[in-house]
Amino acid sequence: MKQHDSKQDSAAVAARPARRRFLGAAAAAGTAALGFPAIARAQTVTNWRFQSTWPAKFLYQEFAVDWIKKVAELSGGKLKIDMLPAGAVVPALQIVDATSKGVIDGGHGLPGFWFGKNTAFGLFGAGPDFGMDGNQLLGWIEYGGGKELYAEVQAAAQLDIVSFLFAPVPCEPMGWFKKEIKSTADLKGLKFRTAGLAVDMFKELGVSAVQMAPPDIVPALDRGLLDGAEFASASDDRIMGFPDVARFYLQQSYHMSNNFCEVMVNRRKYEALPEELKIVLKLASQAASADMTWKAMNRMSQDYLELKKNAKLRIYKTPRPILDAQLKAWSAVIKRRSAENALFAKVVESQMNWAKRVMFWHNEVQVGQAAAYAHYFGRGA
Repeated sequence: MKQHDSKQDSAAVAARPARRRFLGAAAAAGTAALGFPAIARAQTVTNWRFQSTWPAKFLYQEFAVDWIKKVAELSGGKLKIDMLPAGAVVPALQIVDATSKGVIDGGHGLPGFWFGKNTAFGLFGAGPDFGMDGNQLLGWIEYGGGKELYAEVQAAAQLDIVSFLFAPVPCEPMGWFKKEIKSTADLKGLKFRTAGLAVDMFKELGVSAVQMAPPDIVPALDRGLLDGAEFASASDDRIMGFPDVARFYLQQSYHMSNNFCEVMVNRRKYEALPEELKIVLKLASQAASADMTWKAMNRMSQDYLELKKNAKLRIYKTPRPILDAQLKAWSAVIKRRSAENALFAKVVESQMNWAKRVMFWHNEVQVGQAAAYAHYFGRGA
């Protein structure tokens, strides 16, 4: 049997108290962290005033408020944000300029709304989908170079802001119409509200398309200034009053099948934050992205079924020939805008490289969901 080394034993005994002190301190720190969920260590409270592009009662305003609640929770109350509805400080579509100039500290909206500042904005959630939905396009944002390209587009538009892109929007309906739409011929000459680069796509189909802020859409339909319009989902469409001013509601469209939300912050305000609060903004956006996805499933499905009960409405899927025409229209828009704007072309190339790989993988491995649904519930459920 090997004899003990007395010097080693003495050293081990001497080390035990130090080790116990270290482990005790670590345990105490861990207990404190478990008892307090916030990750921020900032001592002073920062108060910001944001405005969204959404009216007060909209579901997307609720999503915006959900985000600020997560910021407050994760920061332990050290970063508090007031999320005002559209028009509280500036008109809805002016929040990007107001944020850049410091009139407000930040805002919540959709990147495609800033299409007028640079056409490349239209590719971030309101453009051709290349087969992707909103979550798959957000994958490109995080891991395919999209985040860096968005900052490049902002710089080209001379916007002094920092943005967080998150929260995939479910495929949006083609829209509400005052007359039945059966073919592309029925779209010719219609006055129609949409947003972002989708304005270009619908114009390729012969539609007289315009961009309009959310609060103005239904009044314009009611007064006959529009023949049709699209917004977001059954939830907000019900709140806005679309069923009172239009009868035909078409589901499925390629005009906005991969949209997502944006939170923007004035750059000077953002850079003045402690590093831990910058991390809070990132993590709050990721958490809100997941929560919005799940809440949208719940709320939008319920509201859609409620609309289906309305006997005055004609709700149906967009005819396949119109969807095929949309894809051809997108190809024409991409070609024309890429020739005009090198940054637009750069974004398109990056998105297509991502979509070609990721969507090939997705389509290879994802089993069909429609067949499984029909098996359990029937096709007419």
